Amino acid sequence: MNILKMTTGVALISLFAAAALAHGGATGIVKERMDGMSAMKDSMKILTPMMQGKTPYNAQTVRSEAKKIGRHAGESMTKLFPEGSDGKPSEAKSEIWQDWGSFAELARQLETYSEGLALAADNGLMMSGSGHGSGMMGGASMMGGGSMMGAGMMGGSSNQAQLSEMPADGVFMMLSQTCSACHTQFRSE
Repeated sequence: MNILKMTTGVALISLFAAAALAHGGATGIVKERMDGMSAMKDSMKILTPMMQGKTPYNAQTVRSEAKKIGRHAGESMTKLFPEGSDGKPSEAKSEIWQDWGSFAELARQLETYSEGLALAADNGLMMSGSGHGSGMMGGASMMGGGSMMGAGMMGGSSNQAQLSEMPADGVFMMLSQTCSACHTQFRSE
């Protein structure tokens, strides 16, 4: 029995150590925001191949993952960046606090596009009437770079009604470009 307890204890310690190493020993608010970013990254890993037509399209999964992203966007995101919470192990650049307005706007856009994606989930992919298929926006170009749907395309006038009428992959592209814009400007690699 003692060996079982010791083995279980060692296993739990190993799990906690692995979790700590995954975020470079981050604690407190820095760990909390890294966990939120990881959750959004996990959702993007599920959504990206679906939007590219590489995995079957599932509107319920799109809605669910979009809502997960939305829970970590907007004010939920900005409150995790109090001034002075940069420096290792954080990947946040000091530019966040030097240009807080731009950072907060990107967080708001991310929230808007995640909500819009949840609403557009039943619309399927752009080039597919059945909600399946490769769509016109497949391929590596979806995850960044310049395209016809830049992060600021809909700007402040963006509203849920407009987004809800779009194909899901179109809204997803705006969401992913918002992520990319924020990482380019405010995240150290």
